[in-house]
Amino acid sequence: MAILLLRYAEIGLKSAPVRKKFENQLKDNMLTMLMEDGVEALITKKGARYYVEATDPDAAVRSLRKVFGVASISVAETCSSKMEDICATAAEYSLSRLSEGQSFAVDARREGSQGYTSMDVGREAGSAIFIANEDKGVKVDLTNPEVKFFIEVRDNQAYIFQDYIRCHAGLPIGSQGRVLAYVDDDRGLVSAWMMMKRGCRVVVKGSGDVESLRQYDPLMKVTESDYPRNILGYVMGHDLDDLEGFDASAYEFPVFFPTVGMTDEQVSEYAEMIRNGL
Repeated sequence: MAILLLRYAEIGLKSAPVRKKFENQLKDNMLTMLMEDGVEALITKKGARYYVEATDPDAAVRSLRKVFGVASISVAETCSSKMEDICATAAEYSLSRLSEGQSFAVDARREGSQGYTSMDVGREAGSAIFIANEDKGVKVDLTNPEVKFFIEVRDNQAYIFQDYIRCHAGLPIGSQGRVLAYVDDDRGLVSAWMMMKRGCRVVVKGSGDVESLRQYDPLMKVTESDYPRNILGYVMGHDLDDLEGFDASAYEFPVFFPTVGMTDEQVSEYAEMIRNGL
């Protein structure tokens, strides 16, 4: 059975109470995004991993990769942590993923008390894959393989996959308070997005591309006021030229300029990525 294996990054650096709070916020955000995108899924968590069972794994990946805080996703085949099950599943998994004459390697890691080491998993699973594909003339290359298989063994389950789908990482939206973002152009769009990535719940004011931002936060609000309730700062899409003569004392809260050091070309690249929901 295929399952999505999700990882976070800097959340793991937090103290235990803060990490738990952020983990709960991240799970809530994932459920909100899946519901908004109409994807049926069940999310469970063990240790520093989230496990997502979805009726449509590809749709779940497209949805969850937009959630800030998720660092990477892998679509994995699962089996028990018994060595014979791992070898059988890895061999079957490899059949459609190795072509004639290709080289391969197995990258294995383990967490728990299974009675074998990570090196044991790599050696035994690698041998099973080689035997299953021996008629194709495949080769083992631990230095520069054409195909790499990853195996994670956690407690009584094993997960076999081939790809790490890189996501935006950052912090879960809602973990760092609310800010008001002025979005009237691409620079404002990117500035708001970057604050969202840092965990801020963004309230948007302006005539810019609000719907592109809403892809990343279905709960995002739009306002006409310069003083919405409970904000902690302002976000503006200014460059260095715009800062000449800027008077920050005119604002009640701190003002942030996330794109101040970015060129127009860099801003355009980010804006295109944001609009494409990548």
